[in-house]
This record gives sequence, structure tokens and C-alpha cells, in this order.
Amino acid sequence: MATFVISKRLNNDSYKYELMSRKGKTIFTSTNFELRFECEEEILALQSQFDKIVFMRFRSGNGKFFFKVILNDKQVAASRKYSTEHLLQRGIDEVEKYMLEAEILDFSKVNDVFRD
Repeated sequence: MATFVISKRLNNDSYKYELMSRKGKTIFTSTNFELRFECEEEILALQSQFDKIVFMRFRSGNGKFFFKVILNDKQVAASRKYSTEHLLQRGIDEVEKYMLEAEILDFSKVNDVFRD
């Protein structure tokens, strides 16, 4: 089962969410949010309007493949980079299979995970 993980961005005080695969790899990462609860609201919107989600496929300049998650004509997330189109499709398939059941974990309050 996939999991949504909410966290703070390292370089500023904004928030993001990531959809993580069953194996712990990032499938896609959201755009920035000023407030933490906005992440949760968008995750719930993605799950409730799953039939309206569009996956737009792209190829980067260095030949890697990725997709953008579009909801209501707005980009809400971008995937990690994949080395082949087949792996890209597997990433999309995993989103389609597990996103509706994905739980939400909030790690935004954890400031120093590796503190001594």
C-alpha cells in the first residue's frame, strides 16, 4: 500500500506531501504549501476526485521520463524521474492502484530526526 507523507521543505518554511510506494520510494511530490492543513486538503481532494486526475507524460533534456499530476486543470504534483517509459507506466499504475487507499502520515512537526 502507498502512503502520503506530509513534511516541511528543507530550504524554506513551506510544506509538501509525497506519495511513497510500498517499498518507500517517492512516486510524486506536491507543489509548495504555506500551511500544513492545505496538504491534507489536497490529498483528500485527489482521493475524492480520482476520476478527474490526468497524468501528463514528459521527457527531460537528459532523457529521463516523468509525469505531472493534473487535477481540475492545475498541476498539483510531479513524479520522480524514471529511466524508461516502462518504469514510468509502472509508477502511474502504482498511483492508480494504491492512491485511494493510501494513509496520510504527518512528519511536518519532526524537526531533527537524527539528533544525538
